Amino acid sequence: MAHRNGSLTRPRALHADAVRAENMVQPALESLNEPLLRRVLQELGEQAALHRFEVDPNPCVGSAILAGGEIVGRGVHEVWGGPHAELVALAAAERSGTPATEWDTLVVTLEPCSSTGKTGPCVQAILDAGIPQVVVGALDPDPRHSGKGLELLRAAGVQVHMLEGIASLEAISPHFLDWNKPERFRRPRPWTIAKWAQTRTGQLTPPEDFGEGRWISSGGALDEVQLLRGRVDAILTGIGTVLADDPRLTVRTPGDLSSPPRRVIFDSMLRTSPDAQLFAQPADGEAAGPVTILTLAGMDAPRARALEAAGAQLVGMHTGEHGHVSLRDAHSWLWEQGCRRVLLEAGPTLLERHFAAEYIDQLRVYTGAINGGQGPSMGETLMGEKLEGRIDREVGDDSVLDAFVR
Repeated sequence: MAHRNGSLTRPRALHADAVRAENMVQPALESLNEPLLRRVLQELGEQAALHRFEVDPNPCVGSAILAGGEIVGRGVHEVWGGPHAELVALAAAERSGTPATEWDTLVVTLEPCSSTGKTGPCVQAILDAGIPQVVVGALDPDPRHSGKGLELLRAAGVQVHMLEGIASLEAISPHFLDWNKPERFRRPRPWTIAKWAQTRTGQLTPPEDFGEGRWISSGGALDEVQLLRGRVDAILTGIGTVLADDPRLTVRTPGDLSSPPRRVIFDSMLRTSPDAQLFAQPADGEAAGPVTILTLAGMDAPRARALEAAGAQLVGMHTGEHGHVSLRDAHSWLWEQGCRRVLLEAGPTLLERHFAAEYIDQLRVYTGAINGGQGPSMGETLMGEKLEGRIDREVGDDSVLDAFVR
């Protein structure tokens, strides 16, 4: 792998504490086609932002490989836990038929990662590809990583250029800036997606003569939920939902069955039955994660033993609001278990508690094509929330709301 001796250039303002000053003294290369790169960054940012509700809390990122001023590979980060944009672009460039020796520039909207998470570090993939020049639209806002990817590239001889303000995080990934706010570092908790289905009049339980009194959503919406379940670390629900619906909370096809999420039940008084469907063996085309019951410390010992015999893990929590399990304790525990993205599938009581605690980061609400229903509506709560990045769409007979909660 032959690289020219490289340095970090600075055609646009760069955060002073991100990269050492000695790496920012040389002017941009004369060969840098800035109008082209600006256009490419703009396009990549717009394309990446379309996937914001599938990658969060990770950032929306787009990347492209150029050879002689032509794009030979393009990619965006499409789903949480999936390949990063740089890897997708590199794979596309390999399929293009253009020899790798002609790839002269990699463009990416956000600084390439330098650490291993659900995927390997993109910096290493770039170095392995032998690309001599990298153009970056924004620095990683995480203070633990900011500037490190660029320094590693420069140290390996890659020319690195910053073109800020085109595909800015504020424009395409404001949720990632929220995820990196100091308060989330001081008291970390998982990114929480609240999902529910409701009737046209806002009830979460349909009329008794519709969907066996349980189902509101159409087949397309149910498939989407399985995909979403396969892309989280845990599914959270409350004892009210367990008693009313006896759910399994499994992942079924077309969801990813390879690593089913933990199933977490908020059950302050240990009312879960050892015979609940949660403890049934998964069927074909179905995968089930471990069952954890969050309860108040010191609960009834015989009940605890029966649930543990059924296969549940019991975790004692402090008392929180109105005598329930403390949400702060619960979400801190989830973080300690490695849960970074969780799905809250619950009834109005647990949903309202999460809204009140400001523990909901994202919404997905399915509204079915039926009127009426039973129980309270979440409409009044939603009216009081500030929603951002909202997308209203349709799947089958259902309308869908995706939004971030500020």
